[in-house]
Amino acid sequence: MTVTTAGPPDDDVLDVVVVGAGVVGTAIARELARYRLRTALVEASADVGDGTSKANTAILHTGFDAVPGSLESALVRDGGRRLAAYAAETGIPVEPLGALLVAWDEEQSAALPGLAEKAKRNGYDEASAIGAGELRAREPHLGPGALGALHVPGESIVCPWTTTLAYATQAVRSGVTLHLNCPVTAVGSVDGRHVISTGRGPLRARYLVNAAGLYADEIDRMLGHDTFTVTPRRGQLIVFDTFARGLVRHILLPVPTALGKGVLVSPTVYGNVLLGPTAEDLDDRTATGSTAEGLALLREKGRRIVPELLEEEVTAVYAGLRAATGQEDYRIHSRPGQRYVTVGGIRSTGLTASMAIAAHVVDLLVDAGLAPGPPRPLAPVRMPNIGEAFPRPYRDAELIAADPEYGTIVCHCERVTRGEIRDALAADIPPATLDGLRRRTRARGGRCQGFSCGATVRELFGARR
Repeated sequence: MTVTTAGPPDDDVLDVVVVGAGVVGTAIARELARYRLRTALVEASADVGDGTSKANTAILHTGFDAVPGSLESALVRDGGRRLAAYAAETGIPVEPLGALLVAWDEEQSAALPGLAEKAKRNGYDEASAIGAGELRAREPHLGPGALGALHVPGESIVCPWTTTLAYATQAVRSGVTLHLNCPVTAVGSVDGRHVISTGRGPLRARYLVNAAGLYADEIDRMLGHDTFTVTPRRGQLIVFDTFARGLVRHILLPVPTALGKGVLVSPTVYGNVLLGPTAEDLDDRTATGSTAEGLALLREKGRRIVPELLEEEVTAVYAGLRAATGQEDYRIHSRPGQRYVTVGGIRSTGLTASMAIAAHVVDLLVDAGLAPGPPRPLAPVRMPNIGEAFPRPYRDAELIAADPEYGTIVCHCERVTRGEIRDALAADIPPATLDGLRRRTRARGGRCQGFSCGATVRELFGARR
């Protein structure tokens, strides 16, 4: 599309606009914030991380099973190291549990040595095959019939909500402008500048980064390119109550097939257990509802992996959409002549790779002519902890003595205090919805799903407006 109206004066021209405030877009904005650039982060939704980034299996990958030699393999390996260090620095919950790829038949068992060799080609040397006896000792609640497994000790679980929010918060504190509720409707050019038409008016920029996730192909076409099409791939998941946590010690992965990576069972940093995801290719980019058929399939798979899990209470079900493109690698393309970078086809490993993707994209922008100048320190960030393996406010006597609001529990299922809700509502990027508040505090996310605390949480949420 071509914009023919005159843009704002040159003083209003931004250096870079990043479209999409998911985990990848916020990571890119944070990386750009290292430099004295005028950068804007544009998001169609009312919150950061409100699309694919909020609904995934939340695994911090080693990259052991990526396609060797691919861009994804390199970025996952680098990104995993970067994110692990960043999580320790900023307080993002991470638990290094390790993973087990469980073989349930002779064909799967025969595939384990090849997977270990594939891991080595991806730069990961710690994977090793274990027999049925050791597997049973490691996972005593595993279903009958498992023949062995590939042990991948470097796999971890992480909080995807806090990760995205940490990136965005650090970017904003370091000078990036965040535009929420700001869908991009057209992209054109005036006087050699990108003109990005949005629901809140036009933006002009010298460089443009497309990190629009499920809509990355649509933004790409606005720039005149038709190199890939995003197919929404729905992944439904079941979240079991915290009482199920003792049933699972590792991330339990299936041996992958030509049809995909399959259904896993994994603990979460919030103390629950996940079962999923499905893999359903759809036409609707908004179809995040669960289906009876999908949940029945998950229960069938779960009954074989950990039979006792199906006897536990279900806390929630949810579904996320992954940006499938029919290709096994990321679709990251630089078009220096247009001063434009596409960051598309970022699949389930995008959370792990996000910081490495960001560094790669900035390098591409520099190769395209961006002159960022010398780097500077980013504004420090320390995120509130919502993970179970680390101290929570309701258990911190010194914190409560200094501020009794941290000792006043509002959501008893998830042990969320009034002080945590107050802090989230007053943060640099406050939640725009109750779901956004849940992602920041876990309020209304427990076994009663807000039945008990909902009225109080809504009252606190409404009082800040």
